Amino acid sequence: RLIREHGVTHLNAAPTVLIGMANHADAAPINGSLVITTAGAPPSPTLIAQLEDLGARIVHMYGLTETYGPHTVCEWQPEWSDLPPVERSRKMSRQGVPFIGVDPIRVVDESMQNVIRNGEHMGEVVMRGNNVMLGYYDDPEATERAFAGGYFHSGDVGVWHEDGYIELRDRSKDIIISGGENISTIEVEQALASHESVLEAAIVAVPHEKWGERPKAFIVLKDGAEATERELIEHVRSRLAHYKAPDTVEILDQLPKTSTGKIQKYVLREKEWSGYESRIN
Repeated sequence: RLIREHGVTHLNAAPTVLIGMANHADAAPINGSLVITTAGAPPSPTLIAQLEDLGARIVHMYGLTETYGPHTVCEWQPEWSDLPPVERSRKMSRQGVPFIGVDPIRVVDESMQNVIRNGEHMGEVVMRGNNVMLGYYDDPEATERAFAGGYFHSGDVGVWHEDGYIELRDRSKDIIISGGENISTIEVEQALASHESVLEAAIVAVPHEKWGERPKAFIVLKDGAEATERELIEHVRSRLAHYKAPDTVEILDQLPKTSTGKIQKYVLREKEWSGYESRIN
């Protein structure tokens, strides 16, 4: 309502805020031009498609406090206009390429070698540039660890696409290692978000006697919507390798979040690992 009444042309918001807007009962196509800049967490292709349907243009950025805010932008390419909506929103959900004025961003393996640019091989996102911090205050050891190899280590795990765009797969601490296979929680969350009844989704690792750990989904459904655990699991299995699908799904009224709207996965994780001496099962 406020966007329509006041002719808002630019809006900055985290994905969790945009989810609420796009799924509000009064959501309707926007008359005029609205540019939405989003960051703080990876927006799902489903959310981007919803916002485009409402008439908004999305600018997706990525960065950290240590990089003085945005470091990359998912720069729009003219040829994307001709892509089917699903494929276009998939490209727009990537974290993109570095801003002018910073060094080229890299995705590297444990030896600081670039991973293959095929959108599949995962590595850590590292950055360098005059926007990157000098170090952590009064903590030389943490600073040395963060800048090992001459680049700032983001702690984010991602892939590098052939066109040079990076895409986050997870925080390194959130990657699920199940039977020796790495599972990206972001990838599974985006698959769940594409279900018509799902408003929000969070995936965390839970202990498993055989596989060490397995994904569990925490879901918030849209108002008035219904979905069974089996239905949601099969939805993910229809889009991803079967081993990536959650074993269990828990429906919640809301997900725990910070004041800025970031999902507090550690709160969900703590409950599941209560009673275990180690998080490596």
